[in-house]
Amino acid sequence: PRGFPCVPQTSRFSESLMPKPLHLIVACAENRVIGLGGKLPWYIPEDTKHFHRETAGQIVVLGRVCFETWPRVALDGRRAVVITRKTTLARDGVTIAANLGDALTTAESLPGKIMICGGERIYAETLALAETTGRALILHLTLIHAEVPGDTFMPEWRHLAWRESARRESADDHFRYTFLTLER
Repeated sequence: PRGFPCVPQTSRFSESLMPKPLHLIVACAENRVIGLGGKLPWYIPEDTKHFHRETAGQIVVLGRVCFETWPRVALDGRRAVVITRKTTLARDGVTIAANLGDALTTAESLPGKIMICGGERIYAETLALAETTGRALILHLTLIHAEVPGDTFMPEWRHLAWRESARRESADDHFRYTFLTLER
């Protein structure tokens, strides 16, 4: 049946007008540390389960180091878009992109949420993109209430205007932490 000419007739056209929100998912310490020597500087089983649950079945956009250190990246229905020049990493369920813009273009064409999984440079570029374009951004943050030594950091996010939509406090034998969902 014919529709009105001014109304988009396909969801593909609608999606091109309204890009998907970007979901950043990260665990970081109070001093913004997210890594040490290419690894997480803590082991928090509850956060690991949370991360895997939130990213399962979704599009995960990440840098090469994060990709190479996450053995489960292509499991549980995830579709990985890796930002790297190393094309040999491409395989079933893993797409290579040269930069964040290319990665997001690829991610827009796939079903599911776009989950930005790091590392430091990818988070920084995503935050800057959202700030300059006004693109919807949702930060799934596990804030670890400790100062932790590290060499990789989450870019500063607290200066942005966020609306807290969820909060849950928790702890294990080593750390207190808060699961936060912040939106802008």
